[in-house]
Amino acid sequence: MSFLRRRSAPVPAGPDFDVLAMDPSDWPGNLGAGLLPAPDGTCQGVFLRYDLFGGRGPAMIIGNLPAGSPFRDLGEGQVPLEVAQLLAALEDEEQVEVLAVEDDPVMHEDNLLIVRRVKCTEERISCVQFDRSDGVLVTIASWDRPITSDLYALLKPLPPEIFRP
Repeated sequence: MSFLRRRSAPVPAGPDFDVLAMDPSDWPGNLGAGLLPAPDGTCQGVFLRYDLFGGRGPAMIIGNLPAGSPFRDLGEGQVPLEVAQLLAALEDEEQVEVLAVEDDPVMHEDNLLIVRRVKCTEERISCVQFDRSDGVLVTIASWDRPITSDLYALLKPLPPEIFRP
């Protein structure tokens, strides 16, 4: 499933999209996925990368990191891996740090989801994180697009089996 919808144009024309939903067969840019394997064969992370900028870097990266993944351990002010991947894909070598993290309660179906909004020194980055009930940390990093509460209703969880050897 992808998470964008055309605003008005009958043909996709670049990054002029809202964070909503559309069928993957109608995806206007490049959609990619990747795994972070551990030496023991377990999956330490799954990433989805949505590129709307015609090969000039992604508009959004969504990461899923299970409990115990070394990629979840961050130093003081260090940005999440998804933000670092976003900057690398955009060939932005600016040093970016986390300024603050704010909790934002969001209703997801019949449950209250506590979303952490990660504020970075690069203001064009939007980043949110939340924990799934199975311990997987979900991080969404977006370039030059705000992440709105509508997005959470559209997320479908990856099956827990994907993280097992």
